[in-house]
Amino acid sequence: MQMNIMAKPSKLKQDIHPCEGAAQKIIDVNTGEVKAAVEKGILRAIGIGSCVVVVAYALRGKIGGMAHIMLPGIAPQQSLEKTKYAFDGIEQLLNQMFETGASTDEIEVCLVGAGNVLQKEDDTICDANIESVTGILKEKSIPVMVSALGGTKRKSVFLDVEDGSISYTDGDEKEKKLWQAGQP
Repeated sequence: MQMNIMAKPSKLKQDIHPCEGAAQKIIDVNTGEVKAAVEKGILRAIGIGSCVVVVAYALRGKIGGMAHIMLPGIAPQQSLEKTKYAFDGIEQLLNQMFETGASTDEIEVCLVGAGNVLQKEDDTICDANIESVTGILKEKSIPVMVSALGGTKRKSVFLDVEDGSISYTDGDEKEKKLWQAGQP
């Protein structure tokens, strides 16, 4: 594995505002969750193993979102946690972004995760997650700007919604910039 640098309506959480006395509010996006923010806030997903985190941003309107995808494909009908699955998580992410004013042609995406942190030789979930997420995004004509996928270290990813910068960590290494909105 290499390391590379419209569905149902949703209810967008409106508790996304800067904290008094702090530069930005931190919004954690845990496994299987989808969250969006407008203009302010730092979305973060930490301790990412085989999951793929889809980080989406629309520069006009400063709209950001994350989907913390755990499993490939579409959720079984009886599933109570549908957004753990690639198709359902991405649909929910896009719907939340559309509800806040973004359009398909302006959403850009970065991907982080899919690390074989248990270092299993027969691991297939990482590749399956990558293939599922990238295939769905391609079908929806959503460009992947850059990715930090693979390897054997856990990752974390951060999106500063105000300026559109995305950074990540790889294991215990220092935070690195992955991408900046509005730049080629």
